[in-house]
Amino acid sequence: MTRLTLLNADTAPVASRPFIEKAIRNNGFLPNLIGVLAHAPTAIETYFTVGEINGRASLTLADREVVQITAARLHACDFCVAGHSALALKKAGLAAAQVVALQNGVATGDARIDALTAFTAAVIDRRGAVAAADLEAFLAAGFAAAQALEVVLGVSLATLCNFANSLAGSPINPELLPFSAGELQP
Repeated sequence: MTRLTLLNADTAPVASRPFIEKAIRNNGFLPNLIGVLAHAPTAIETYFTVGEINGRASLTLADREVVQITAARLHACDFCVAGHSALALKKAGLAAAQVVALQNGVATGDARIDALTAFTAAVIDRRGAVAAADLEAFLAAGFAAAQALEVVLGVSLATLCNFANSLAGSPINPELLPFSAGELQP
């Protein structure tokens, strides 16, 4: 049960309404995360602005979704695990078995994805102060120094969403339930 009211285009502050309308256009429904962030026009604007910036990163869409699923799993945000699993499958081209592995925090069998997952987890666990070996393994997997910072950018976006959902107790939208951990089949 949500602890904060899920707002919509009729109930949100006027400054949040354009973002709600954009989310509906982009998704075909209003994700509950957006209904929560709409309480604070600056929070919803930050989500869209940082999301757009993150989308320009040199990390591929699949890489960015690996970061998002990993962060959501570590932050225990079931909503974001489901939402980013849907994106990983529908738009980023990850295989269902890879997404299920990411949801469960186990190896995917793809060395590059696994290196990205491990580095993302280290960034979160160590609050950026990763061990030299963690950074070296990330770089050895074919990533660049700039991409290490793009992982931090992705984690910052994930933190906003994951923590907002946890604060609000946002339920997973029915449209995303088939992509939630435990529901998705490899």
